Amino acid sequence: MEHELIGLRGPGGRWRPVAAGPFTLAAVALALLPIHPVWLWAVLIVAVAAVPWLLGASPEARRRRPRPYWRLSADGLERIGPGGLGMVRYERSRIEALAITTGDGALTVFHKFGRASVGTLDSMGMEPLPFFVTARRLGIPIQLLDSDAADLAGPPGEGRLGELGITSPGHEDDPSSVTLRLPRHHTAERRLLDQEARLLAAAHEPPGAAPGTRAKAVRLATPAPLPSRRRIALLGGLSALLGAFMIARIAVEGTDGFGARLAAGCWALAAIAGVLAARRRLLTSTRVEWTIGAGRLRVKGRPGPRDTLDIPAADIAALVVGPGLRPDPLTGEPRRAEPAVLAFDHRLRLLARLPAHGLDAFQLAHALDDHGLHVITPGARPPRGPEYGLEGLPEIFAQVPGGRLVVADGGLGWADAAGDVVLRMPEDRIGGIELLTIAGHAWVRLYDSDGEEFFAAPLSALRIARTDLREGARQAGLPVTDAEYDAYLSAAFHSAVSTLSAPQQETVPALPGPRSAGPAAEPAEPPAPSPMTAPGTLLDATRRSRTGAYAMSVLLCEIVAVLGAVWLGPELGGFWATASWSMPAGVLIGIGGYWGYDRDRAQLRVSDAGLAVVTRRGRVEWDLARDRVGGVGVDESSERAPRLVVWSPAGRVLRRVGFPPDLEELRRACERHGLPWGPPDADRPAPPPPEL
Repeated sequence: MEHELIGLRGPGGRWRPVAAGPFTLAAVALALLPIHPVWLWAVLIVAVAAVPWLLGASPEARRRRPRPYWRLSADGLERIGPGGLGMVRYERSRIEALAITTGDGALTVFHKFGRASVGTLDSMGMEPLPFFVTARRLGIPIQLLDSDAADLAGPPGEGRLGELGITSPGHEDDPSSVTLRLPRHHTAERRLLDQEARLLAAAHEPPGAAPGTRAKAVRLATPAPLPSRRRIALLGGLSALLGAFMIARIAVEGTDGFGARLAAGCWALAAIAGVLAARRRLLTSTRVEWTIGAGRLRVKGRPGPRDTLDIPAADIAALVVGPGLRPDPLTGEPRRAEPAVLAFDHRLRLLARLPAHGLDAFQLAHALDDHGLHVITPGARPPRGPEYGLEGLPEIFAQVPGGRLVVADGGLGWADAAGDVVLRMPEDRIGGIELLTIAGHAWVRLYDSDGEEFFAAPLSALRIARTDLREGARQAGLPVTDAEYDAYLSAAFHSAVSTLSAPQQETVPALPGPRSAGPAAEPAEPPAPSPMTAPGTLLDATRRSRTGAYAMSVLLCEIVAVLGAVWLGPELGGFWATASWSMPAGVLIGIGGYWGYDRDRAQLRVSDAGLAVVTRRGRVEWDLARDRVGGVGVDESSERAPRLVVWSPAGRVLRRVGFPPDLEELRRACERHGLPWGPPDADRPAPPPPEL
């Protein structure tokens, strides 16, 4: 069909146990029964526990069954069940209008015979933007209401359309059409209309006109699960083998007592629970891999070749990066995911839903844009919240017209138009002054003696220059930090000194050889130094973090040792006898296990040629040349925990450092080697910070 939107549906055909819960209870119940002979008792327990997996492995159970899904097309809105049969259908000729209530995201269909609440868009597997665009392409009136679906309750009929400002032909003057007024959510509707306009503009732009289409292929992937998928599968298999071994041992020793049969039931329950937990973890720990090339876009969201999407870039008009839906890995039902990517073709049809959960939306959007793909980000937010605006200023600032911030009497003060200081902040209250750049403007942050931030505002609102505040605070002995200015001076000094300290290469005339007939060949230029060969500084993880990691490893091993002594103690001579050797063994295993990882830990190398992360054995994880580094610092713009990142000159996140080095040492190393510290200012191409 010309315009058709199919709701998200989970994949079928996965190998899953059938009725695992009832069969688990049956296995535990069999373990408690005094069945003779003993070998029959053990075989029944293992066989009943294995029945769900045998049923799930049968070809009939693994056959790919289509799940019910919703479809919006020229035929109307319908729910398609297994076999392609329509379960629920609203014909296009009978649909008068569609309404989406923003309070709960529910969809309501107004038709000739009344009103019907279909359900939420999330449960239907449809996102608001493609549903809105498809409905408008099909000519169906659609409105967004600032209310809940319960507010639409009332007598059905033509009167409900008047609430939306919609009347059927021949009923324009019906007084019942204005019985109830529901407010329209103009902001949400305007947002969808703006996104539709951007999709139209991208669809009509000729392909290949965007710059950056010759960029090299980029691969983005979510971090590998910890522990790895192999270890998860190995632990699940070991739990099953351990349960079977203990049941066999109990059978050999005898099952005359109820305590032995109860222990066997607990072992059966633990083994089955371990296998089910391992399967659940395997399903939820899949990696998302993106390969963004100049001509194709390849996305892999699940293990297996069938779950890899390969889309030519010429078929994509625009990509919408923002909140969306993805199938639940356990149940297959739609669930919220952020970010998610929607690919639209040049006819504004939804081409594909691309999984992107776990990826950095900022990095993904800019990587797509670098390769000439049109990217729309409906959920873009400013890096800082509104608490950093003018409403954060103290009341005295607004009460003194024409006032400005000054450095006076060893502290900070607020002076009126005449120059008299009307408000003073003593030195003992100021724990730190930080100067930085946000959106191309100079800002100041003030910290108290405990290191907590209590004030932040742009310097333009405080009517003081960045240079005046920095120099005045340093003369007064206040703790002031201006990392961008210090990094700029360090880079300028390094570039000036490097030209003086570089040795002059002597020109040696080329000696004519026996076969030399032309002019002397020019001497070959020495290769440019790389971040691995240039002189630099090697930064390791802090001693505190390494000690904490060792302690956590030992603590986890000790917990396992104590639980093992409690569980297996009666079988191995008692709790104290078992703990006497299991707890020292846990300490040794914890220390030795983490030492095996720590001896090849990653380290950050800062040099004149750029940055690199290299392990202690010399393996290079990644490196960035100096011209690609626009800033090094801590990223606090997202809701996640602050992480050490490397930005490009355009403000894009290039790499994330997984281990925490000492920030003071890192800052000094960046200043020493001329690397900018702090996020770059994308709005100002000049390196110096504003108001120098």
